[in-house]
Amino acid sequence: MSLMFQPLKKYADFEGRARRAEYWLFALFQVLATFGFFAVFAMVGGAMGGASSSPSGLNAVAGTILFLFVIFGLGLLIPGLAVSVRRLHDSDKSGWWLLLSFVPFGGFVVLIFTLIDGTPGPNRYGPDPKGREGFSSTPGVVHHHHYAQSASPAEQAPPVS
Repeated sequence: MSLMFQPLKKYADFEGRARRAEYWLFALFQVLATFGFFAVFAMVGGAMGGASSSPSGLNAVAGTILFLFVIFGLGLLIPGLAVSVRRLHDSDKSGWWLLLSFVPFGGFVVLIFTLIDGTPGPNRYGPDPKGREGFSSTPGVVHHHHYAQSASPAEQAPPVS
């Protein structure tokens, strides 16, 4: 659960890398908060619409809720951008790729980048947030079930579970 709020702790931190879980849990938090605001807006509007209160009272309450929603959304704008940039960094892409979202179908490309696994091991943006070692040129290093060419046949056999 703390991973969901990690982007709020790193409010304007555009450096480093973010795991898929951090990115998507923060997106889930934003969606749930938006639904929460609209649920409150609907309940207040429904309760006030059924009462014999004046329309100006309804407008004031609805305006206040919408104002709070806009403030909340603006407050999440910077951490949302920061976690998006860090997510792109995890797959060794520049944060400038986020601008592709403003081009038709470019948002689909950015979505794909947020869905793919990050590069294993450290990259130019920092260490792997999953703690993986990454690719190496030393013999016998195993990654994603690929075995180094110089490994002996006994080393190439997968472990028996």
